[in-house]
Amino acid sequence: MCKKKWLALFVTASFVSSFILPKASAETAFQAEKFPMKEMQIQVMPEFDYPEDWESRDVPSLLVGQYGTITNKSGQDYDGKIVISVPANDKGFEAALVAEFPEENKPEVQRPFDVDKEKGIISWKPATPIKNNEAYKFVIEYYTKTIDVKDKKSFTYQLINNADIDLLDVIFYAPMNAKDIQLEPKAPNNSKNDYGEELYYYQYKNVKAGENLNYTFTYKKDGTESTMEAINKAQPPNDENHAGVNGTATDQVLNGGKDSSKRPIIGVGGASIIGIAIIIAGLFVYLGLKGNAKSAPTAAKGSKHNKEQPKKPTEKRDNKVANAEEKKELRKKLLTGKIDQEMYEEEMKKLI
Repeated sequence: MCKKKWLALFVTASFVSSFILPKASAETAFQAEKFPMKEMQIQVMPEFDYPEDWESRDVPSLLVGQYGTITNKSGQDYDGKIVISVPANDKGFEAALVAEFPEENKPEVQRPFDVDKEKGIISWKPATPIKNNEAYKFVIEYYTKTIDVKDKKSFTYQLINNADIDLLDVIFYAPMNAKDIQLEPKAPNNSKNDYGEELYYYQYKNVKAGENLNYTFTYKKDGTESTMEAINKAQPPNDENHAGVNGTATDQVLNGGKDSSKRPIIGVGGASIIGIAIIIAGLFVYLGLKGNAKSAPTAAKGSKHNKEQPKKPTEKRDNKVANAEEKKELRKKLLTGKIDQEMYEEEMKKLI
């Protein structure tokens, strides 16, 4: 009788666990469609920097940074891993950084990560669970050796997109002293900073999962000097717009009464890829210009956002247009290095 009782309990437990265990597994599995991207910025930087263990300067480096904000739409708090597609099988792929931004206006916090080359993914677990309907900000950086060197240097970049993206920026940083730069498809936006670096950027909105974007970048460049090395040797502009530029991780200029025009824009000892001035400039392009994003090439036309045009008094509409133009001009000055981050933020507050 006792044996039959224990057998009955075992069968019952097995039956119940067959329902419970798969459910628990499903709750911890990352499903991209349940974690849409609120914002994403891709920064593609050929010959921008070289890791210490890079095999040879004859092999140009390609650095890619992905800054994303996902929202937990799974219906419950999430305590599993984040999974993002990366070109893990590309020649020389080397993941350099995974970090999260747990607090606003605070430095990033690095996280341990895993790369699965067979699946083409990078994964990591956030320090704390992502609560339902809350956002989570992260950054991924990796290098590849995919720049083809012939008469010209060229490479292709493809965004593998497994989730919907509300706002997307793709920014290409041309190497310092590069010539004959060609980018396909042609970039609708282009600018140059005071150090002669060309930036090309695309802005999209409502990019759907599976709408992978492809780009081809071609240029000529003599020598093997990286952009970081070139900027470290350059003298920052000595004018009132650049006086008092405060560094964060970039250690740009020390506070105090020293002649900042004689200091490099990036302190060699304190510079890091995530914190350097050019990437910060790119982030402000993202944050400042995302409101002017266009629909992705394959996005459906006539969306709800395009149709809704709330009616407002003429005076308010005129003021809004004027503010938009002033904001646009401020963003342009920031991007080209004519004003610094602090001045940009102060002026933007006046227009809100």
